[in-house]
Amino acid sequence: MTEPHHIHETRDGFSSLPLSSSQLANLTQLGYLAMTPVQSASLPIALAGHDLIVQAKTGSGKTAAFALALLATLDQSTNAVQALVLCPTRELADQVATEVRRLARSEDNIKTLLLCGGAPMHTQRASLEHGAHIVVGTPGRIIDHLTRNTLQLAALKTLVLDEADRMLDMGFHDDIAAIAKHCPKQRQTLLFSATYPDGIAELSQKFMRTPKTVKVDAQHAAGKIAQRFYEVRDDERLHAVSLLLAHFRPVSTIAFCNTRQQCRDLVDVLVAQGFSASALHGELEQRDRDQVLIRFANRSCSVLVATDVAARGLDIAQLEAVINVDITPDPQVHIHRIGRTGRVDAQGLALSLASLDEMGSVGKIEQVQGVETEWHPLSELTPAPGGRLQAPMVTLHIMGGRKEKIRPGDVLGALTGDAGFSGSQIGKIAVNEFSTYVAVDRQIADQAVKRLAAGKVKGKKVKVRLLEE
Repeated sequence: MTEPHHIHETRDGFSSLPLSSSQLANLTQLGYLAMTPVQSASLPIALAGHDLIVQAKTGSGKTAAFALALLATLDQSTNAVQALVLCPTRELADQVATEVRRLARSEDNIKTLLLCGGAPMHTQRASLEHGAHIVVGTPGRIIDHLTRNTLQLAALKTLVLDEADRMLDMGFHDDIAAIAKHCPKQRQTLLFSATYPDGIAELSQKFMRTPKTVKVDAQHAAGKIAQRFYEVRDDERLHAVSLLLAHFRPVSTIAFCNTRQQCRDLVDVLVAQGFSASALHGELEQRDRDQVLIRFANRSCSVLVATDVAARGLDIAQLEAVINVDITPDPQVHIHRIGRTGRVDAQGLALSLASLDEMGSVGKIEQVQGVETEWHPLSELTPAPGGRLQAPMVTLHIMGGRKEKIRPGDVLGALTGDAGFSGSQIGKIAVNEFSTYVAVDRQIADQAVKRLAAGKVKGKKVKVRLLEE
């Protein structure tokens, strides 16, 4: 994989690209006058036929970036599927299909088909029999059509993975792998992702041919961590954590303690005060550890209280704050702790509580970082408006997993189909061997349990419960 090209704001016109005059006229008519940074960075590479990984946020103009590339290679004289765009949710697939159709207006009779769960299979099958050039869909439904042989990908030229990180979050890795196996080896693959977790690198190694990489830099400086230190007495340390949480109201926080006992004590204090907090330490059973990590990663637990050993190898996206409840004597461990926040282009908070006994360790951290410590008094911490800080999501535990052949698409389909919820109300989906965990918006938690229990997943009744806070 090539080193990423870091692209800053440019405003080139589309006429600098090798596009047909009819397509350029259509772009002008649609109001596409200047390229966004993601378009000017990726289109020349994509139009040259290279595989491409693009790291860019939603709303950056990426749909046009991949749509123009796949339209440029289409052969209208053959009525076979030549481009497939995979999206994490039905809503996003719908938006993408609409945009692709608008951009395809300059050519006659290009047919774009939307294949998502929640719509009857038989009508989709009939549409496929009439032929389509471009298919936009969700992984679960695409797999269903491939399994039934109603979708043929032998003539495919371009495979697009849109919001690939979100698809991995929702548990679609195996579905994407299965779909890629149905595609010709000589295709072009374009992968778009807002973040770059390990799973994306793994996907690219499996399914892409020497991809080029483009990273579109955000307007503000990336990965900034604001560090603040507060002097505390040992007897006020645990309560100080509550003050920090109530003042800054981070959605997702790891609080590091130096001992298991401190972890347990802090969780007891936080839970008693109404915070959603869980402990992660070496004495946990594997099942309990899995559930704690699932709830924290899917944003249905606000505070993960951990020892350094237990948190080793943990990579949580969108971590707003790290709190050092105890100062670690090793300055490298401190740097590693706080480096978990402020990822991608987000502002991160690193808040440290230090007693007089720990000032020697603070001095070592100052030396290694080459930054003077910024001290703040506990007295400036006042509860921000908004009432009790609650995690935005809640986790549903479905009895049944891979052993019952449950796939993430089945759960997403059950919630957005018969149950009637929107994809935006559903968070991460994790399918284990015997259990499935799905995050849903806190507001719909009780309804989601009732509707899932009353309905079916993969044609079968399932037992569902809320995973305890």
